[in-house]
Parts: sequence; structure tokens; C-alpha cells
Amino acid sequence: MNATPPLLDHLVLATPDLAATVADFARRTGVTPVPGGAHPDLGTRNHLVSLGGTGYLEIIGPDPEQSVPPGARPFGVDGLTTARTVTWAISPPDLDGAVAAARARGYDPGTPRPMSRRRPDGTLLEWRLTDSTTAHPSGLVPFLIDWGSSLHPTASGLPLTPLLALSATVPDPARVRPLLRALGTDLVLTEGPVAFSFTVDTPRGAVTFS
Repeated sequence: MNATPPLLDHLVLATPDLAATVADFARRTGVTPVPGGAHPDLGTRNHLVSLGGTGYLEIIGPDPEQSVPPGARPFGVDGLTTARTVTWAISPPDLDGAVAAARARGYDPGTPRPMSRRRPDGTLLEWRLTDSTTAHPSGLVPFLIDWGSSLHPTASGLPLTPLLALSATVPDPARVRPLLRALGTDLVLTEGPVAFSFTVDTPRGAVTFS
């Protein structure tokens, strides 16, 4: 099977300590993720690295330059004690059409909502996404994203660690596979505790993260 699932936009590696996780990624791979930007009012910022094509890895954690937000930070960052791959995103050609099609197939990925962040060079990126964790909290079912007229993160020359493999474990794979099909995508699933695993090609050889 192709290492890249259909429509993959990005993987989300969440961490309680962004600087430490970025440094660990750089130490293990020989490739240093670049700053992506801050998420206003959410208390997070990210670093990015390309996975090849239009796929990328987002490393996201608390932003020390922002005040503590009134609500919880995204992706369960506040509850983490170590870095962990928590979910992934796909980018269908027609976000609203994909939502409608998934609902017709029996899965509601949620209503798209607007978000934004500002790159270090000041460029404002705006996008819409769904929040599938409401419907399937494991994170194994991807959320949907549409970058609209904004420049896609991979178009800005990110450092590259090509994706070699992506898989996950879940107690009952048979319950998750129909949800993936409803979104027009797929993911290698085996039975086990909820967890992701991905492997990237690097100057230091193949490196696996979970």
C-alpha cells in the first residue's frame, strides 16, 4: 500500500513542550522543523516539516508568548505529559461536498469552522476545518481542512522528511474503517490500544515516531 493515505494534508504531533520536541526531532532525523506560526487566542504555536508532496508534519504545543487561553488548548495539549501523534487531516477538493457525502454515508465529520495563524514573516493564513474528535474522539478518523486562497504550508519551502509509512492501532478496527471510507480515505489499522505510528526517511535513515 502507498505510504500516504488518500487526501493526506498533515499529521499532528502534539507536545507539552514544543521546543524540546522540535529539538528531539532534529536530533533523531538531522532535519530541523521550521516555525509555522502562532494560533491567536488558542495558546499554541507550531513547527513544520514536509512529508513529501502536499503532506506535512505539524508539531504543535503551548506558546509561551501567549496568555493562557480561557479554554483548553487544541489537540489535548494541556493533558499531555509527552509528545504524541494525536490525529491527522485530509484535504478534499470540495470540503462542503465531502462533509455532505460523509453524512449521506452515515458519518458526520462536523461543521467546518474558520481558523487562522500568522506566519513568522507576517503572512496571515486562513483556512476552514472540521472537528472530527467530537464524533470520534480517538483521533484516528481525520478532520477535514480547506486552505481556500491561502498559500499551503508546503508551498513555502519546508525541510523534507518523506513519509515512508503511516499506520495505527485501535481496539476494534472494523468500527473505524467504514468511517474512513465515508471520508474517501484510508489508513492501515491493526488491533491494539489507540495509537499512531509513522516513519520518515531522513539523512540518518528511517526514523519512526508514535
